[in-house]
Amino acid sequence: MISLGIDVETYSSTPIDLGAYRYAESLDFELLLVGYKFSDEDEVKVIDLTAGEAELHPRFWAALTSPEVIKTAYNANFELQTLRKYTEQQLDPAQWRDTMILASSLGLPRSLADVCTALGLPEEESKKKIGKELIRYFCLPCKPTRANGNRTRNLPLHSPERWELFKDYNKGDVIAEQAILHRLEKYAPNETEQRLWTLDQQINDRGVLLDTDMAGKIVRYNERRTEELTAEAKRITRLDNPNSLQQLKGWLEDQGVPTSTLRKDDVSELLSAPIPEDVKRVLTIRQALGKTSLNKYSTMLDVACHDGRARGILQFYGGRTGRWAGRALQPQNLPQNHLPDAELFAAHDIVKAGDFDGLELLYDDTADVLSQLVRTAFIPSPGNRFVVTDFSAIEARVIAWLAGEQWRIDLFEKGGDIYCESASRIYKVPVEKHGQNAELRQRGKVAELACGFGGGPGAMKAMDKSGTVPEEEIAEIVRQWRDASPHIVAMWKTLEKAAIRAIEGESVTLNKIKGVKFYCERVAGTRVLFMRLPSGRSLAYWSPSTSDSDYGPQLYYMAQNQTTRKWEKTKTWGGTLAENLTQAVARDCLAEKMLLADSQGYNIVFHVHDELVIDVPKHDARAAELIDRIMSEPIEWAPGLPLKGGTYECEYYRKD
Repeated sequence: MISLGIDVETYSSTPIDLGAYRYAESLDFELLLVGYKFSDEDEVKVIDLTAGEAELHPRFWAALTSPEVIKTAYNANFELQTLRKYTEQQLDPAQWRDTMILASSLGLPRSLADVCTALGLPEEESKKKIGKELIRYFCLPCKPTRANGNRTRNLPLHSPERWELFKDYNKGDVIAEQAILHRLEKYAPNETEQRLWTLDQQINDRGVLLDTDMAGKIVRYNERRTEELTAEAKRITRLDNPNSLQQLKGWLEDQGVPTSTLRKDDVSELLSAPIPEDVKRVLTIRQALGKTSLNKYSTMLDVACHDGRARGILQFYGGRTGRWAGRALQPQNLPQNHLPDAELFAAHDIVKAGDFDGLELLYDDTADVLSQLVRTAFIPSPGNRFVVTDFSAIEARVIAWLAGEQWRIDLFEKGGDIYCESASRIYKVPVEKHGQNAELRQRGKVAELACGFGGGPGAMKAMDKSGTVPEEEIAEIVRQWRDASPHIVAMWKTLEKAAIRAIEGESVTLNKIKGVKFYCERVAGTRVLFMRLPSGRSLAYWSPSTSDSDYGPQLYYMAQNQTTRKWEKTKTWGGTLAENLTQAVARDCLAEKMLLADSQGYNIVFHVHDELVIDVPKHDARAAELIDRIMSEPIEWAPGLPLKGGTYECEYYRKD
């Protein structure tokens, strides 16, 4: 089959970080250049749309809708949305392949330039710098100055030399993308993953409706409230800028409350101590002003398309394990709601009506209440309701199934509570969620979340945000947890040894860990370690290596540092491999259910971790029951995995 590689250059005054959908919807959006190459042609061609060259390339435009031509692009969603806007045609994502996803699935970075670096392709720093400068010049609004005639946009006529360079840059991107594709295409996602990517595009196309009316009211209230609180803090402290960390720390020291940092946890700790009322009020104001979750409402207004729907908020294969990541609105990190249902409903109705005076009468900390209402601004389509469904304790179930920790599997099959049982085995007493020794359940929960992937006392402390676990008990809890789950502990070491053996040249199949297989292959001239999952999909670790240490062989691979963005050697071990494996299997379980729910005609509007949010007509009375059944059905490649769904209905998104 013929393939067509595509790269576009565009202009829009809407920031691209709001997503391709809002970007292309801008009234001043313009498609500038289209670089392309057919697989049966040698030449890369560039269509200069600013010069009226569209009609000179009939084969290209016909190919966009032809099922006989596979379209490829790096971050293909952008090309899809911008070409849809230009052609005014509904281009079918099933005919597209995303080279960025191909690179990501092999453990490579996401950006085109960084992939070129990792593959040793000729993407020089000078070229990257020139490309960025050309994009700033032609693709973004410019600042009006006397020198440029007070224009707000640079056109080709303003710098013909730069424009010719820009066309060469566009052509170079097509060449680079094609080079990446040819080096990696043997490892293209399988049919199931391609179906899933297509479904992901359809979900992002569909989007989720936002309550922009409520969001707008909250934004206006928060702006007024911020001004009032800032003025109050100025009156108390007499500081020019009480939001300044340096100024505020100096004032606190003068009040006899010295502190080196003012992070969220530090402020909470200071507020729990006996401090002067003025200091307490200023710190409370700082907490209220620091509610970054309220920024979500402003983002909603920015991201919403003309019909009020947020699109493109999910990123396929957003992490090493294949899990999705959030974009723009970042649905993966929405604040939770902890208010009781009746209180949440009442607060929502008050805010929806714009009665913020009433809200202030009921709550001292209105910022916290508004933060808890963020989820409720995601709403179903008119005439519909949300059916929200997720897996119950999916990672705990998956790791028990992988390791063969039978008491855990038996517990899940009987419908038991893993946090209670874990606490019971640690403390050697019965623990019931709402009965005897109920206070120990939270300690069992902390232990479960901290210890499953090799975490020790440090992980326990990091996970115990509320200080539930006495510090003197932490080391013993870790020991007791490991004693109670010997198969999981053994799995950490088994995975690590298998990975090292594979790096040394031996393929290793772990029959006791559901047939997980480690092996190495050469990809584009570089050795890559693969971990094949029970689903048949594989995780990849680029350029693996080992080194000797006092604790035995140390395992490394190349990865992008998530903080510095540098491509560098990264250390791993069996506990992290167990985490990767568990999360990847949990992701594959969700993927199976997404495809099944979609095949049954259910419209997924977004999903968060292991939870699906589905837009369902109100007249479909059995939807929740049938969707819950879908979530609990066995998966063919995971026999014996005890799955359980948790499903509920709501008039707006919330946690049950």
